[in-house]
Amino acid sequence: MISVENLNKYYGDFHALKGVSFEINAGEIVGILGPNGAGKSTTLRILTCYLSPTSGNAIIDGKSILNNEREVKKVIGYLPESAPLYDDMSVFDYLVYMAEIQELERNRLSERLHYVVDACSLKDVISKSIGELSKGYKQRVGIAGAIIHDPKILILDEPTNGLDPNQIVEIRELIKELGKEKTVLISTHILSEVEATCSRAIIINQGNVIADADPKHLTLNNKENNKTSVRIKLSIKTNDDKNKIIEKLKKIENIYDVKAEDNGELKDITIYSNEEEPREKIYSFIKSTEWVIYEMFRERENLEEVFHTLTKGDK
Repeated sequence: MISVENLNKYYGDFHALKGVSFEINAGEIVGILGPNGAGKSTTLRILTCYLSPTSGNAIIDGKSILNNEREVKKVIGYLPESAPLYDDMSVFDYLVYMAEIQELERNRLSERLHYVVDACSLKDVISKSIGELSKGYKQRVGIAGAIIHDPKILILDEPTNGLDPNQIVEIRELIKELGKEKTVLISTHILSEVEATCSRAIIINQGNVIADADPKHLTLNNKENNKTSVRIKLSIKTNDDKNKIIEKLKKIENIYDVKAEDNGELKDITIYSNEEEPREKIYSFIKSTEWVIYEMFRERENLEEVFHTLTKGDK
């Protein structure tokens, strides 16, 4: 559905995008996550043909952004961070206006109006001026305008920015409902947004893609050796002091750090490994000692920890 191929973008001497590549399949809800200035909005503006890349390409529904701009725009519904709404227009007039801009066939206008009004819960405000609406309703109107022409792909830039907590929940639910029928790409710097809404998270920092996975399965990346960092929690009973425990465990292959807390005979250990599944080696080693295992499990990093670790050098 979307194939991004080595996108580069320069603004003068500033290299904003540095070989960005990723693929998105039909039906996915994908979050592009990154700190402010990371390159998220630049990526979306290129994908929606509002900005040309310095080099690279993107294929949208089989069409290149470089020479099929009009065809690409037909299959995309795009809501930028500052939604292009007109306060003096009624909601109805705005949706008709957006349908005309998107060249929606006249014989489909009534059908599409009914659909977007229902999908975005706009029935109670359809005759009101946009200027009268709350931020939450304005965002609903913006999304309705973005999908009025029935695009296959919906691209949203910071869709919950400036909304209150209740409005955020409502917009998230709307996005998930739309994701049942469309491919959705969301740009955000809000971690909970991705965890609550997306099936995949692509993290961009300083113009580079630095992570791409299910938000629940993103793990920290050890930049020094470019391998996965896995964290194992371990409770053991032993008379060895914590320094001796650390010294012994560090001899296990692919263990690069060990931390220990001394609670008398019971020691709580955190082991960091470059191996995807190091528990068997750890267990085999402990069997050769006098230690008694009380507990051993792999601890997953949450998205906030992954995000801050991967992007902490951006300032």
